[in-house]
Amino acid sequence: MKNKKQLRTVVFSDKKIEYELQYKRVKNINLRIKPDCTILVSASPFVSLSSIDKFVLSKEKFITKAISKFSKKQVWLRNPKEYVSGESFYILGHELRLKVEKEKQNKVFSDGVFITLQVKDKNNFALKERLVKKYFSDQCVEVFTKVITETYPIFKKYNVAFPQLKIRNMKTRWGSCMPTKSIITLNSMLLAFPISCIEYVAMHEFCHFLHANHSKQFYNCMSIFMPDWKERKALLETINL
Repeated sequence: MKNKKQLRTVVFSDKKIEYELQYKRVKNINLRIKPDCTILVSASPFVSLSSIDKFVLSKEKFITKAISKFSKKQVWLRNPKEYVSGESFYILGHELRLKVEKEKQNKVFSDGVFITLQVKDKNNFALKERLVKKYFSDQCVEVFTKVITETYPIFKKYNVAFPQLKIRNMKTRWGSCMPTKSIITLNSMLLAFPISCIEYVAMHEFCHFLHANHSKQFYNCMSIFMPDWKERKALLETINL
């Protein structure tokens, strides 16, 4: 009798990929990828292992793309900051270096090349972390509010109410929305990407106010209001910070 779960390995372009197979009472072979890049496959116990492996191999492009996307979204988690001079941070696609200076007052500011962190105690990690996170939070509010405000006039004529902006650190989405409550939520990590990417995500969520699902009408809406949305989406998915 077959085990309920087992680990299996297939080879994508000379690279070994491991996936977790779980047998269930399902009609089709199902595949999903968790934010931690774990590949999960479920299938009926009556499906042969060779058929399941073949199915996973057929999804190489999808799996590779998804793993790349999730890996980039976890960049800050994989590289925890120490808040010392020389560390890199990204704002709107630009790499900025951190400078930590001892001063009488706590302050954070940027000249577009450096992020300067002035603190009374350079060895106080909690203080430095709080100040830098507050700075980035304020930047998110400023940048995202500007993008939402500039995008909204397109939708005002369709009787769409000006949405409430929420900002969260999301593991699997760049944005989400609740049209019935007029809320748009943007991932705080978007601040690291070029402004064109942020505009794309905002437009995507706004279009859901007119078309709830990813229907043909939804994509027509995207193409009309943002003709180059595919290029912006590709940039968001492929840029390597």
